[in-house]
Amino acid sequence: MKPLLRLVLWALTLLVITTSGGPAWAQGSSAGPTVTTPRVQAELLAHAPQGVQVGQPLWLGLRITHQPEWHTYWKNPGDSGLPTQLQWNLPAGLDVGEIAWPTPKKIPIGNLANYGFEGTVLLPVPVTVTPAFRPSSVLGAGQMDIRLRATWLVCRTECIPEEGEFRLQVPVQSSTALHQSAFEAAWAAQPQDLPAAQGSVVPVVASSQTQALMRLNVQGLPASVQGQTLRFFPEQAELIETAAAWKQAWDGSTWTAEVPLARFRSISPQQVPVVLALESPGQTGLPQAWRLELPVQGTWPPVVVATTGVSPALEQALARQSAAFGAQAGSSWGWWTALAAAVLGGLILNLMPCVFPVLAIKLLALSQPLSTRERQAHGLAFTGGVLLAMLALGGALMGLRSAGEQLGWGFQLQSPAVVAALAVLFTLIGLNLAGLFEVGAVMPAGWAGTRLRHPLLDQGLSGVLAVAVASPCTAPFMGAALGLALTLPAVQGLSIFAALGLGMALPYLLVSAVPSLAHALPRPGPWMAVFRRAMAFPVLATVVWLLWVLGQQSGIDGAAALLLLLLFLAALLWSVGLQGRSRWVMGGASALLLLGLLLSLGPRVVAPLPADATASSASSSQSQWRTWSAQAVAQELQAGRRVFVDFTAAWCVTCQVNKQTTLTNEALLNDFAQADVSLMRADWTRRDPAITAALAQLGRSGVPVYVLYAPGQAPLLLSELISVAEVRAALERTR
Repeated sequence: MKPLLRLVLWALTLLVITTSGGPAWAQGSSAGPTVTTPRVQAELLAHAPQGVQVGQPLWLGLRITHQPEWHTYWKNPGDSGLPTQLQWNLPAGLDVGEIAWPTPKKIPIGNLANYGFEGTVLLPVPVTVTPAFRPSSVLGAGQMDIRLRATWLVCRTECIPEEGEFRLQVPVQSSTALHQSAFEAAWAAQPQDLPAAQGSVVPVVASSQTQALMRLNVQGLPASVQGQTLRFFPEQAELIETAAAWKQAWDGSTWTAEVPLARFRSISPQQVPVVLALESPGQTGLPQAWRLELPVQGTWPPVVVATTGVSPALEQALARQSAAFGAQAGSSWGWWTALAAAVLGGLILNLMPCVFPVLAIKLLALSQPLSTRERQAHGLAFTGGVLLAMLALGGALMGLRSAGEQLGWGFQLQSPAVVAALAVLFTLIGLNLAGLFEVGAVMPAGWAGTRLRHPLLDQGLSGVLAVAVASPCTAPFMGAALGLALTLPAVQGLSIFAALGLGMALPYLLVSAVPSLAHALPRPGPWMAVFRRAMAFPVLATVVWLLWVLGQQSGIDGAAALLLLLLFLAALLWSVGLQGRSRWVMGGASALLLLGLLLSLGPRVVAPLPADATASSASSSQSQWRTWSAQAVAQELQAGRRVFVDFTAAWCVTCQVNKQTTLTNEALLNDFAQADVSLMRADWTRRDPAITAALAQLGRSGVPVYVLYAPGQAPLLLSELISVAEVRAALERTR
C-alpha cells in the first residue's frame, strides 16, 4: 500500500497546496468573447483604431448588460457589494492598466445605499504596447489572442457572485474599431481630472448631540456648473455613511458640503479622492463628472475599530456590534494565546472522523517490528510532513488573500476537482486495505527498490495526506487562532499554522519517541491482518463523505458519475491481480471502459452547479432557514429582530454533527420561533467571497461559526461545538 500512497500523493500534494478554490461559484464560461447568465450578459471588447503598434492607443473592456433591477458595483461599492475584478492573460509586450471606472450611480437598498451600475456599462482598460511586443509572435494569421477571467457580484435584493472566462481574437495590423461608439461613451462617462481645482477636507469631531462629519470646500469647478446640484462619490470605502443625508451649497464659486462620517470608520486618509458629478447630466457640453484629490486639514476623529477587508454592509448596519466585538477580539487573542489554542486545536483534529482513518493506518505502521531508532525516525518524518503541509496551506492562504483572493481555511475542499481526487485516493487505499489488490501486482518492480532507498518518504507523505483531509474540520479553539493568523505578519502568522500542525502530529510523535508508549501497543501477530481489513471500512466511509460533499458542489449527477468511475477503477485493479490470459482480457476491457467513462463523465464530475441551484436546494431542505446575505441580516436588525446565523459547509464534519444534534432540535426551533429570531444559513461549501468577508469580520477564517446578532448589541459568538443549552443561554443574554 505504501508505494501506492507515494505515487498518488505526489500529485495530490501539488493539487491541494496550489489550489485556490477554482471557479466553484462560476455562473458562466465561454470559449469566446461573451458570457451570458440569467442576470447579465458580459462581453469582452477591443478598440485599436491604428492596429496594435508601439505608441498607438489600445483599449480593452468588459461590457456588462444587466437585466432589469440588477446591478454590479463601482470601485467603492458603498454599504455592500464587491467591485468587478479583471484578470488578464495578454501576449508579451502588452502592459495592462487599471479599470478607467465610469461615474456610478447611487442605488438605495432599504436603509443602505450602494454605488454601482445598472443597464449597460463598459469598463474600459488602457493597454500600453511596449517595444518588447513582437507582432510575429502572435498566433494565427496576424491574430492576437486576448484572454480574460472576470469576477463580479450582481445584486437585486439578493446577491449572486458570478465569473466568466473570455477569449477574443484581435487583428494586429488592421484597425479594430467596431465598438468605437461604446468606448467613446465610456470615456465620456469617466470623471475628468481638474488640475486647476483646489479644495480641502476638514474633519469635524462630533459633539454629544451630533455625528462626526467632514466638510468639503472645492474651488475651480467649471463656471457653467456653479450653482447646480452635484452628486458626491468617495473612492475610499468605509469612510462615510453612504445612505445618510448630506448637505451641499455654493458660496460664490466655492462648492461646500457636509457629509456624515461612518460611525465606525476604519481609515483616516490624508488625501481624499472624490468624484463630483452633475445631478442632471446632459445640461452642458462639458464633462459630466470630475475627480479631485482633496488634502485633509485638521485631525480625524479617533477610529473606533480597525477592520480587515470586511464587507461594508455589515460594517455600516452592524456598526456597534462590530466595534464591541473587534475590541474584545483584539484584547483576548494575543499571539501566545493563539499558539496555545492552535496546538490544542491540532490535538482535537485527531478526533475528527475525516482524519481518523489516516492516523489509524499510521498506528498500524507503528505496530510493525521496528527498532526504537527506526520508530523515532518514522515519527519525525510524519511530523515533518504534517508541518510542511500545514505551512504550505497556511502560506498559500495568506499569500492569496494578500493578493486580493477571498479565501478561508479549508479552501481546498471548495474545489470539486480536489474533492474528486481525494475520493479516488481513499478508494485506492480502502481497496488495498481490504485485500482487493496488492501494490506489487499493479506497480513496477522499481517501486519496491525506491521504498527501500527512501523508507521515510511514506511517512512524510502520510502527514501531507492527513493535513489535506483534516484541515477543513475546524475544531474548537482553532477558529479564532487561525483568524488572527491571517492578520499577523507572515512569520507570526505561519507560526500559528505550525503550532496547529505540531498539535495534530503530537500523539503520533509521542508514541514513536517514548519507548514505554510504543511498548504499550499490541505486539505484532495475526491480529494485524484482521485489523488491516477492518480499517478499510472507515477509509471507504470517508469516500462516502467525500461523495456527499461533491454532490453539494456538482449535484447528484456529478456524484453518481464519480461513483461509476470508482466502480470501474475497482474492477480494473481487481482484473490486474488475475493470472494468465484473464488478466489481459479483463484488464484491457476494464481499462478501455474506464478511459471512455473518464472522457465522457470526467467534466461532469468537476463542473460546479450554478449558485441558484445550490441556494434553492439548501432553502428547500429546511424551510425555517433562510439563505444568508449581508443585506438580509442588516434588514432584520433594522426591523428590530434578532438573527442567528449558521456559517457551515458540506465538507465540515463538525458542522454536520451540530446540524443533526442541535440545530434540528424541535424544542430549540420552537424557542427561536417564540423569540421571533430569524434563522439564516451561510453555506460555504463552494467559494463565496461575501461569506469569507463576513467570517473575517467576526475574526474567523473557517467554519463552523455560530453567531447571534441583536439590535444595538455586539455579535455574540458561540462555540464551535454548540449545545441546546448554550444557544438558549445566548437567547437570554440578548433579550
